[in-house]
Amino acid sequence: MKVPAKFSVVLLPLVVAVSVSAQRPSGQPTPTPTTTRASGQQTSTPARPPAAQPATNTAPAAVTSLPVSKMAVIVSDEFLDPKKGIFKFASLITKLNGEFQKVKDDLNQTQQRAQQLQDEITKLQNAPAGTPIDTRSVQAKSDQLEQLKKDIQRKSEDAQQAYTKRQGELFAPLQAEISKALEVFAKAHNINFVIDAARVPIIYATDSIDITQAFISDFNSKNPVTAATTPPQ
Repeated sequence: MKVPAKFSVVLLPLVVAVSVSAQRPSGQPTPTPTTTRASGQQTSTPARPPAAQPATNTAPAAVTSLPVSKMAVIVSDEFLDPKKGIFKFASLITKLNGEFQKVKDDLNQTQQRAQQLQDEITKLQNAPAGTPIDTRSVQAKSDQLEQLKKDIQRKSEDAQQAYTKRQGELFAPLQAEISKALEVFAKAHNINFVIDAARVPIIYATDSIDITQAFISDFNSKNPVTAATTPPQ
């Protein structure tokens, strides 16, 4: 803030007085102005008026405008519900499971064969005393069972990895589509902050700010699926 110009004017007489005093010879007193009055009256020096103080300008306090926000909660896990969720997800899951149906059937058959071998071995091991048992046959069955268990473990892991990869390939475009649709939905309802309760822990939220079903209904109405892929009711 700049100092007001009249501040220097007020100090000017003081500066001049000091300059005059400094020019007088040493030992001579500085004369004091007096006023001569009539006989019998005292002579006095008039009091110097107090120096004016510089004016202080106080800037008005700035008023901060706080943003008005409207928050909503959504539960994305409900998108996958086959009956109440997003129908496109349900159709993709149907497609995905169809692609891996043969792998699933093969694993089930292998597991059934392993269970049969386990039952045969258990029956032989629990046979009454004196019953003739071919120990070589029992050992062969045990070896075969162990191999089946290893095959089941390996095939299950391979199938799970392939399933997860394919799921990502099918779901990624739809997830991007849902994300854009949710942004449009939020803007249309003057919502500027959406929390996914399936990803962020929430201690409490009233049902009035849960937009999950409203958004699902809006998305399904604008993105219908074909009759062949419509999820079962």
